[in-house]
Amino acid sequence: AAGWLGGLLAQRLLTDDQMSGLRMVLTDIVEPRVPAGAAAGQVLALRSDLRKAEDRRAVFETAFGAPDVVYALHGIMSRGSEEDFDLGMSVNIDSIRGLLEEARRAQQGPRAGRRPARFVFTSSLAVFGGPLPTVVAPRNTPLTPEGSYGCGKAVSEMMVSEYSRRGFVDGVSLRLPTIVVRPGLPSFATSAFVSGIVREPLQGQEAVCPVGRSIDDPALDEVRLWVTSPENVIENFVVAAHVDGARFPAYSRSVNLPGFTVSVKQELEALRVVGGQKALNLVRFEEDETNRRIVCSWPSKFDNQPAVDLGFVPESADFVEIARRFQKSLAQ
Repeated sequence: AAGWLGGLLAQRLLTDDQMSGLRMVLTDIVEPRVPAGAAAGQVLALRSDLRKAEDRRAVFETAFGAPDVVYALHGIMSRGSEEDFDLGMSVNIDSIRGLLEEARRAQQGPRAGRRPARFVFTSSLAVFGGPLPTVVAPRNTPLTPEGSYGCGKAVSEMMVSEYSRRGFVDGVSLRLPTIVVRPGLPSFATSAFVSGIVREPLQGQEAVCPVGRSIDDPALDEVRLWVTSPENVIENFVVAAHVDGARFPAYSRSVNLPGFTVSVKQELEALRVVGGQKALNLVRFEEDETNRRIVCSWPSKFDNQPAVDLGFVPESADFVEIARRFQKSLAQ
């Protein structure tokens, strides 16, 4: 919850009319900020390491009692998981299993007789890999990750589905598109450059594009990504707290969140439209084969309709508009 996305979600939940009497426990490896506008005593901010059983237990045993909704947003990103296998497995699988066990324990104890807690797990399109259909559909495309990060997410998705089937939690796994434009410093995600090649140039800073060797390289058209805006993904996080779990099949609680396809070339052209040639000139091309291999293993087009049918919200902006929103946010 100390991260950028968790902070946005906490702020947005304060205005969710469906969460009357809302109280929140925010936790991260560093103590999260209490969102602006929160009432006195409405939010507890805890510093914790969710790899540790005692820290997970503490989150479920605050003065607020066992939670009704759990958002598990944490994780070691794609490049970080490749570079530190043990850390990636510990955070991306073991800590999720631990949180599910805490929710199960609460359901069999202080929450006994009540509806199971909604458990919202943020997964990734990295659960897919290998030969893929042109358009990925949620129910007939197998999980075939080609990296440690995708493997961890796939395993945890299956645990969320199984714990839901057994009635321990009421889970939903959200496969997130690449979120652009992310503010702040670059992350260790392989897809971090997708935000970086817009974010840095619009602030007058140089950015590295790991795809292609120049603006005219055909690779820029060939590498395509499934993306969405921060505003859209936050709205869908809120939807996830309320969607009817009975509408999911017993064998899967996973959903591909809506997004749209953009090539690296289209992204750079949007940068030119919003920031001018001066901004585009700040992009330096340094081909990174590892990065390209991982990114190209991810699918770039999904069928949005199943998610929309569940109540999730499709992205309304194109990439130019998303870049403009980020540019405007810099002045705030």
